Amino acid sequence: MADFDYTAPAELFIGKGRGTSRGNHMTYRRFPTSAEAIKYVVEALETATPLRAALVVGEDRYESSQIRKLYDGTRYPFSRKSV
Repeated sequence: MADFDYTAPAELFIGKGRGTSRGNHMTYRRFPTSAEAIKYVVEALETATPLRAALVVGEDRYESSQIRKLYDGTRYPFSRKSV
């Protein structure tokens, strides 16, 4: 992920809970930059319910744990929310 482009447009797919069923659905959002999408996942979607998130940047897909690593990375362009 060293060459990850935080300025590239991104698509975000978010599901709550585990598994899939008729009651569970995915939410789709587009972001002008992947950095904004990452910030949204980590800071705005804090919840006790397990999240399933997938970030799509170009042809690459990143799952929840990878999104967190991108947020924690030294190249992340925004200031981080203090814990």
